[in-house]
Amino acid sequence: MPGFRPAQRLIDLANAVREDPAVGREALAEVLAEHGETPADLSPRAFRKEDADELRAAVLRVTDVLVETDTDRAAETINDLLERCAARPRLSRHDGHAWHLHMDRGDDAGWGDWFTAASATALAQILSEHGRPAWGACAAPGCGTFFLGTGPGDPRRYCSPRCASRVRVAEHRRRKAADRP
Repeated sequence: MPGFRPAQRLIDLANAVREDPAVGREALAEVLAEHGETPADLSPRAFRKEDADELRAAVLRVTDVLVETDTDRAAETINDLLERCAARPRLSRHDGHAWHLHMDRGDDAGWGDWFTAASATALAQILSEHGRPAWGACAAPGCGTFFLGTGPGDPRRYCSPRCASRVRVAEHRRRKAADRP
């Protein structure tokens, strides 16, 4: 995998936990594998049920910042997360991966600390680059899917063009119905 995308990993894990708050070890391992974790790292011996529980709890903690739209409160929440996990930057090369940035207490850090540090660092970088939270939960009624909105243009409100269209069509129909005598 050419490089890591910890912000997208956060979004994917947050959506998995949002969809099923008791999401199991195997499903979490699938998401982690999609983001470059090796089969050895995700074996039942290396990524145990207790590790999955720790990761799920960390995802829930980090998810709090994904719903924050105020820049100052988002920054404060990210700083709290970074302080909680005592993140420090270091370059790491393991399991056949190229050198990449780790933000954690070291190779013995648990899955929760590792995830919290990497995710908070990614969100801090996005916030500093965009000057605002460039992420969110879909505003479409009944959706709530988390997304990254790091592209050009105005801040995103919806997770997908499908949700945006659904809202626009519903609003159009509502206006049409209101105009009828």
